[in-house]
Amino acid sequence: MPLVTPFRTSFGVEADRDILLVNVLGTVGGVAVSGWGECVALADPTYSAEYVDGAQHVTEGHLLPRLTAVPELTAADVGRILAPVHGHPMAKGAIEAAVLDAQLRAAGRSFADLLGVAAADDGSPRRIPSGVSVGIFDDVEDLLAAVQGYVDDGYVRIKLKIEPGADIDHVAAVRDLIGPDTPLQVDANTAYRRTDGQHLARLDEFDLLLIEQPLPEEDIVGHARLAAEVETPICLDESLVSAAGTADAIELGACEIANIKPGRVGGYLEAIRIHDLCVQRDIPVWCGGMVETGIGRAANAALAALPGFTLPGDISASTRFYAQDIVTDPIQIIGGHVTVPTVAGMGFDIDLDVLDSVTTSTTTISF
Repeated sequence: MPLVTPFRTSFGVEADRDILLVNVLGTVGGVAVSGWGECVALADPTYSAEYVDGAQHVTEGHLLPRLTAVPELTAADVGRILAPVHGHPMAKGAIEAAVLDAQLRAAGRSFADLLGVAAADDGSPRRIPSGVSVGIFDDVEDLLAAVQGYVDDGYVRIKLKIEPGADIDHVAAVRDLIGPDTPLQVDANTAYRRTDGQHLARLDEFDLLLIEQPLPEEDIVGHARLAAEVETPICLDESLVSAAGTADAIELGACEIANIKPGRVGGYLEAIRIHDLCVQRDIPVWCGGMVETGIGRAANAALAALPGFTLPGDISASTRFYAQDIVTDPIQIIGGHVTVPTVAGMGFDIDLDVLDSVTTSTTTISF
């Protein structure tokens, strides 16, 4: 699926997404059910070790075969059964999401209902604030034009991707454009090193919500030291792959804010556990994005309605990335907010005609 515009981060440029979907078909009480999950792995192993072709290989050869002998499989079974396979959380998360979607559809329940997300006081569906992630631009004027467009679209928070050489001046220009009242944060995607503390401390003057993942994902101690050097809160993204690892990072002082991406942590059930942990530890959380289609975007919107998600997430409108989504009712931004989906399942219905038009191959595994 081609992106509306190329999206540049410190680890590369995306112009399109080669997307792996998992579709679970089965019966519950003699009634046919279907569920869909989206694997958020990128084409190349740059954001993480996972990449989409590898995710397809491990899904077909190592993950799905372990589920074949399980009668009445539920989403809660998936993580436990697949635990002996080390790593591959994005592939595992796609399977779990598909099973959970089918399970909820069979029960006629929405993901929001499962999470206990209540309607608004007037009985209307819940709405959550929406932020947008802005890629790196070589030219500051081009960056400002893009940011102004998102402000005009109503997004309530701006996130800038940064890297050395495209940070201080870019942030200063954007802060001057949007003024002091619009929340602003930055995301480095591991582009800096421990020795960059004094440089990153220069960002303190711009009243940022957070600096996201400045150091390599394995450098938890470095993040703790950096948190002591800068006033702006340090948020972890790539470093957080489980509830247990998140607890360790919090204890070491390396994680002052958590970005929860369900695909990165192995699925929505583990994402909920991380949310609950952060609430207990008084750590603010927000929901990050992985350029999802309407499948992952809808489920993320429901997840982000949990009470611990006190900061606007990257749940932008579908049109931020795709001219045509593969769901019938894509996420839209209205007044800077998105409506939490309440349809049965994970919050979406597939547009099969559009999906067929962008499908390059299918593999069927029966058991």
